[in-house]
Amino acid sequence: MADADAPTDTINERDFIQSIERGFAVLTAFDADAPRPTLADIAKRTGFSRPAVRRILLTLQQLGYVTGSNGRWTLTPRVLSIGQHYTASHALIEISQPHLVALAEHTSEPASLAALDGTEVVHIADVPVRRIMSVNVSVGMRAAAYPTSMGRILLAWRGSEFIESYLGQVSIEPFTAQTVKSPDELRRVLEQVRHDGYSIVDEELEQGLLSASAPVRNAEGEVVAALASWTSKGRSTAKQMRDRVVPKLVELAASISTDLGHKAGITKMRGSGRG
Repeated sequence: MADADAPTDTINERDFIQSIERGFAVLTAFDADAPRPTLADIAKRTGFSRPAVRRILLTLQQLGYVTGSNGRWTLTPRVLSIGQHYTASHALIEISQPHLVALAEHTSEPASLAALDGTEVVHIADVPVRRIMSVNVSVGMRAAAYPTSMGRILLAWRGSEFIESYLGQVSIEPFTAQTVKSPDELRRVLEQVRHDGYSIVDEELEQGLLSASAPVRNAEGEVVAALASWTSKGRSTAKQMRDRVVPKLVELAASISTDLGHKAGITKMRGSGRG
């Protein structure tokens, strides 16, 4: 008999609580472009009616997650507790922290840990450095998966069925002149990533930005995160990163994997049926 409390990948319509979905939609309507939106702004961003948005905002205000003044709304610091609960409940982040520090000290560059969320990568842990970078690396930062070294790591070992599903959800758009041009090119790149065991992306997300990533595996051998190092083309080249950074990057990613219970030689591709 199935456990009614067990997590599931699917949910039937009867169990879906639309009000919770709408509450999160309103919370995520706040961003860098709209840090203090009006009720009308949020209604436009979410597609909800103004009366519905008003009720949701008043509920969130009562719970302490938003506050309103002069017709504009802002998030409160309480929303940060949601991210703190994620961090506290995921051993991966705690285990990875000293390895992130070691990577940043070895390279004198920012170090990041990211996971896949839908079609995007999201930073779940970061160690910054005191240097001006074109991209501000921080926890919660999101990016498209296909033009990033972290995204390619997180896609490469997911299996062909997952990759085809992913390609059906995204449009390959050029961030720079160097960005991959087509799904076929991305498939070839992901195959190369699996062969190499790491990924280097040279100015595909942003001009002048260079990054390298390696896979972090759980006890079952599945790639659950990507460990990354970032720099600028003014400070390094792809070849220099491959020679000087990638060996340490791969070593530290393997150390995190070992700490998570992964045994060398045991790897799995999600959704592919391959070991």
